[in-house]
Amino acid sequence: MPDSTEVKRPVITPLRVVIALCLIAPFVAMLWVSSYAKTDPVLGGIPFFYWYQMLWVLISTALTMVAYKLWQHDQRSRTASTSDKQGGASK
Repeated sequence: MPDSTEVKRPVITPLRVVIALCLIAPFVAMLWVSSYAKTDPVLGGIPFFYWYQMLWVLISTALTMVAYKLWQHDQRSRTASTSDKQGGASK
């Protein structure tokens, strides 16, 4: 039995759920083909089928960037809380 009785933070946190949703949303949107398998409305002469997919390229980029920034924040907070518990963060 270990000497320290430190409480571990949960692995699944609300922040990590948001990160997962940011990463899963583009896959769901693109795999649900029946939602965009049509030609109307036309945008600048481009059928809906094509511009919808191109729009999701931009949305996916933004969501991936948000997920990455949230992941960095999560890792920094976990590292900071670990070092605080070990007494490494003295001011």
